[in-house]
Amino acid sequence: MSHSISSNDDEFGDIVLFPLTFSDDEEEQEDLTESSNDASDERESENEVEEIKPKAHMTLRQRRLSKSYAPLANLKLKVKPGQSRAQNHWIMAIKKARDLSDPWASFHIEDIKTEFCIRHRYNPHKKTWTKDEVQVKMMKKPFNRGAMRQCFRLKKISTFSRSGDWSHAQNYVAKRYIEKVDRDVYFQDVRLQMDAKVWGEEYNRHNPPKKVDIFQMYILEFKDRPGEPLYHLEHFIEGEYIKYNSNSGFVDENLRYTPQAFSHFTFERSAHNLIVVDIQGVGDLYTDPQIHTVGSCEYGDGNLGAKGMALFFHSHICNDICNSLNLTEFDLSPREIATHKDFLRAQRKSIMQTKVRGEIEQCLSLSPSSEKIDITRFLDHQRTCSTGVSDGHTPTDLDSPSMDDEEPMSVDSPSPSGVPYGVRFRSPSDTDSQSSMTKEGCRSSKERSPIYEEEEEAFNRMAGSQNARPSCVALEKDFRKLMNHKIGDSILGKVHHEMAKYHEVGRFVLGDSKDEKLIDWESAIFHEEHAAELGELEAMVTMAKLYLGQDREVLVNCVVEPSDEHTNRGVDFMVEAAEAGDRGAMVYMGRAFETGDGLGTLRSVSWEDAVYWYEQAVKTHDNDEGGQFDCTINDPSYTLMAKQAEMYRQGGHGLDKDPQRAGDLYNEAAEAAMEAMKGRLANKYFALAEEAYGEMEEEEVETTG
Repeated sequence: MSHSISSNDDEFGDIVLFPLTFSDDEEEQEDLTESSNDASDERESENEVEEIKPKAHMTLRQRRLSKSYAPLANLKLKVKPGQSRAQNHWIMAIKKARDLSDPWASFHIEDIKTEFCIRHRYNPHKKTWTKDEVQVKMMKKPFNRGAMRQCFRLKKISTFSRSGDWSHAQNYVAKRYIEKVDRDVYFQDVRLQMDAKVWGEEYNRHNPPKKVDIFQMYILEFKDRPGEPLYHLEHFIEGEYIKYNSNSGFVDENLRYTPQAFSHFTFERSAHNLIVVDIQGVGDLYTDPQIHTVGSCEYGDGNLGAKGMALFFHSHICNDICNSLNLTEFDLSPREIATHKDFLRAQRKSIMQTKVRGEIEQCLSLSPSSEKIDITRFLDHQRTCSTGVSDGHTPTDLDSPSMDDEEPMSVDSPSPSGVPYGVRFRSPSDTDSQSSMTKEGCRSSKERSPIYEEEEEAFNRMAGSQNARPSCVALEKDFRKLMNHKIGDSILGKVHHEMAKYHEVGRFVLGDSKDEKLIDWESAIFHEEHAAELGELEAMVTMAKLYLGQDREVLVNCVVEPSDEHTNRGVDFMVEAAEAGDRGAMVYMGRAFETGDGLGTLRSVSWEDAVYWYEQAVKTHDNDEGGQFDCTINDPSYTLMAKQAEMYRQGGHGLDKDPQRAGDLYNEAAEAAMEAMKGRLANKYFALAEEAYGEMEEEEVETTG
């Protein structure tokens, strides 16, 4: 289909523009055209538009029509006020394309020896690799380097080119690791980036104000070089390279909305299973992203799992694009919200770089064990507040960056008049307009192209049957109730738990001093309690032991004033932990119902409940894979069986006396003690079993007499 632009200027008459089909495979064509549109959308300078100089395939009709018009180089284009906005944009695009020159012309790469390489390409939808042979010319010296890789200038001629004219070869960047790595790392990196590209396509299908794309990445194998070295290959795009966020929580201080909204989108759209971060590139054309997943070792050492998700959300404030996509706000404490901008300024020097697994956890040592922090007032404040911050939060200037922090996204777009009701963070109107989203959203399903439908279907196959899940604790709790999920399986709970632990070690302390006294205990409690509410087992145990004054592994140095209210609250959490499968909690509840110690004022002694929890504890065996940990060390099963036997032998507190059951339990305890090499204790239990059976016979005699 041709596009005709008419003008009243007689100097050049009508201009007919034909769509270009670049002389390489479809993937390269799509990458170049989209990157050209995206990058030019972000920049005002003509010098920042990437080079597009390959020859084009034209139909016979297009070639005949093109001969009837003056060559592009002879056109005298003028933008007139009377012309439409679309016409002006096309004319400006022609002028820019006409004035482009090869930015690498001075390096004379065409004079370098041609090398034949094997190109490996990955299809993220089909999870398959393909390879073909290509011709390249690459400079020997790198022109740039990062923390892990160095970059080389490279030209690759099209696989469809017959002339072998290197003047039309496209510019690429070849990247190679500085340190020697396993060859599979190169393939993992490509899989990561191509999977992230699929998530970018899914983001675009939801019609955001500005669409994003991620570089197409390949692997080049130089088969004629010693060792057949591998290189990553990407298109070279001119423009200002910006790192918008990192995998360790860094957020660019200019706070562009689109990159942050894209990361947030991937978290919710994947049902919390992953998040795409480490967003960097030219405009909204990104490269070298990182994907955090939970319960998976994919995507290399940069995959920090729930820890990486927690780092992102601590520095993320929802903006107008998040709201327009109906993304929900991640719950932050009032103090985190108030110090958000200060944190972003302070973090730039320390955590801008991409981190690898294990490296990000080395922040601060725990506070000295002798130093105890009374957090009673924080807990009391928590109970007086609603579970969701959004319900009672009043927007302030700290909630979101100002309009000047984001570059204009559309020239004539009106700013949004408001945001949805109940939004916790409310951004001032920015120029990230929803006008384009509205236009795209009004399209009927009939207008969607077959390619669009095919991509969407392929994404759904890759993502599985997962539905989007909100980032808000209140909505997640409602979802879990609907699905009858009481414990576990909540990635959002894991994220809050990791954020609480980061607060404990001082990860988010502002300034260079990293004083332990500045640790935000209020926020740590805020997130740990949210994690417990979402069924995170370790968080349940932590909150239970915190209220009951017991030793614990998280929030070690926090103390709470003893009170009946705190004891009752702790027992509530302990019951939840026991129901979730924690053996220690089961044993605690068994003892509490047996003796009444630590049971609180809302419950009473019940041997029936005690027997139940002891039975559950006996059935539970939590051992790690290496065998270094055994949950039965402190409370062996034979001691719990003996306690049950004793209660059945005596009866009372809601439990009927049953000597036969008591004798059976004593025998089971004796056998378990024998297996544990406790011979003397086993003999004791055997003797008690005989006594219990004797009492049963005496009762039978009394009954018959």
